[in-house]
Amino acid sequence: MNLRYSFNLPFLLLIALLSVLFGSELSPARQWQLLQGAEPQVFADFAFYYANLPRLAMALVVGAGLGLVGSLLQQLTQNPLLSPMTLGTSSGVWLALVVLNVWLPGLSGSYAVVAAMLGAGVSMALVLLIVGWRNLSGLPIVLAGMAVNILLGAIATAIILLHEQYANNLFIWGAGDLSQHDWDWFIWLLPRMLPALVIVAVAPRVLALLRLGQQGAQGRGLNLAPMFLLLMLCGLWIVASAITAVGAIGFIGLIAPNIARLLGARSPRSELLHSAIFGALLLLVTDMLARGLSLLTIDTVHTGTATALIGAPLLLLLTRRNLRSEDRLSIELPQGAARLTRLTKTLLPIICLGLLALSLGSGFNAGSWQLQWPSEFSFSLRWPRILAALSAGAALATAGTVLQRLIYNPLASPDILGLSAGATLMLVGSSVLFGVSIYEHGPLLAFVGSMLVLVLLLVLGRRHNYAPSMLILCGIALTALIEALVQFALARGTQSIYEILGWLAGSTYRVQPSDALFLFVLSLVLVTVALLCSKSLTLLSAGRQFAQARGLSVNARFVVLLVLVALLCAIVTAYLGPIAFIGLLAPHMAVLLGARQAGQQIAVAASCGACLLVLADYLGWVLFYPTQVAAGTLVSVIGGLYFITLLIRGQRSN
Repeated sequence: MNLRYSFNLPFLLLIALLSVLFGSELSPARQWQLLQGAEPQVFADFAFYYANLPRLAMALVVGAGLGLVGSLLQQLTQNPLLSPMTLGTSSGVWLALVVLNVWLPGLSGSYAVVAAMLGAGVSMALVLLIVGWRNLSGLPIVLAGMAVNILLGAIATAIILLHEQYANNLFIWGAGDLSQHDWDWFIWLLPRMLPALVIVAVAPRVLALLRLGQQGAQGRGLNLAPMFLLLMLCGLWIVASAITAVGAIGFIGLIAPNIARLLGARSPRSELLHSAIFGALLLLVTDMLARGLSLLTIDTVHTGTATALIGAPLLLLLTRRNLRSEDRLSIELPQGAARLTRLTKTLLPIICLGLLALSLGSGFNAGSWQLQWPSEFSFSLRWPRILAALSAGAALATAGTVLQRLIYNPLASPDILGLSAGATLMLVGSSVLFGVSIYEHGPLLAFVGSMLVLVLLLVLGRRHNYAPSMLILCGIALTALIEALVQFALARGTQSIYEILGWLAGSTYRVQPSDALFLFVLSLVLVTVALLCSKSLTLLSAGRQFAQARGLSVNARFVVLLVLVALLCAIVTAYLGPIAFIGLLAPHMAVLLGARQAGQQIAVAASCGACLLVLADYLGWVLFYPTQVAAGTLVSVIGGLYFITLLIRGQRSN
């Protein structure tokens, strides 16, 4: 063991001691008496023995377990960016526990960890299906994990919104909370972490042989598949148990192994052990940070929020350090038609009008679905929703088209890169911190949030020439940070939580006629501006030097178009909430239909985006009648499946 680690365990003990002393009213002498078995007498004694000590024990066990599993995953795949969070297992566990609590609440006490294990296994199997057995070491597996996170998260959100009575407890769990009231959860968790001993005993030899390569390991007698499966099952069990006990706490499994390697861990056993130590240290420190922030604010800051505050910037740093030329993401888009045919130009408006007629002229009467001319009352309810969906779909599609052409990235869209998340943060933050309704001052706040994220992404991605892999990973980190802050807001349990939940799903439910008209006019103006800038966009798409040689003021036009993208994203998010994947799907559909020129692609993509969101809003209304599913949720499921398909096609082409 490296001498540089001789201070690790004493340092861990010191942090643990500080964690116990932090926020306690008792003197160290009284704490020592209680540790020796003295009977608690006053409230501070009980708080120390039944709250502070169990919290410390949970932080040590959970942090060590997540750090150990993170090191195991990174060594098995030779991928320094892999962790339970980036692999997508957290969303699988989240979905499994949501299903268990909503439909089988009687089994949640006894079978929660089994359900969590199944959810983690399903998400892991989906990721492996996307990237294949031989592509575990590059960035595509991280992107596949993100796609699975989006898909399973959208399904879980839909279930929660259909069963709102369970939302509060589930979102408190989603925020990641180490607070304890007795020793019951620690006693429950400790025996379930025993597979860690199997990992420490078996994994070092396997990992040492894997450093020779798969063929070299097999040549020395290692039966790779069974050992890989055994170790992965042990790791997934530990993660599922920890998440079941304390909720979603991310980044520990990503950061701890990287710190261990940075400080000198070289052998597999050394990295495993010291990743566990650093995992415990990191969780203790972030938990102290969470408690410190809680003392400064009125509300409780959960540990999961604190880990995101630290982990998201570190993920960005690790991404910039570890991105290699061989990790560039290859995406093969569908080829589609060579040009936009007259038939397509004729059919597209007809399809749009048909969808509008279907949305207005069909519904439920006496519990049965039927086509009918809308009554005055039905028309007054439906037309604002349809107009809002039409406007939002066109706006997001235009934003995606401009963004993809501007930074030469076929995966660029406001949601994947975090622009929608930035707008969401500003709106939810204003609602939580200042008590402002989420629908007041929406466009301005959303625009500020989108612009801040956009500027940050451009600064971070400039080093790698805005490579798809780099920007998407930056988007993952920013979205993880913002989602943690949103979870903190939701976990407060105020009366506005259901308003925020419905808005987060991307819903047209509460759109007023005046809002729908304003959104339509503003979207029409901004889409028209984008069409007027299509010549400049064509020149920029051919390259900045080419555009400058043709007399275009590149920097000024670049800024104008980026502001246009942020505005389009902001107005939609302000009125309907975050809606995913329209900005990715619609531009690709336009290319499939043969729209190759910038102006054509904007017009066709806007039409496709409008049709998609109108159809999603209609299906969300009729499929689960009388309950309704938000259009944004349905689009997220469809878009998640499409994104996964793109990743699979890219891997097969490689």
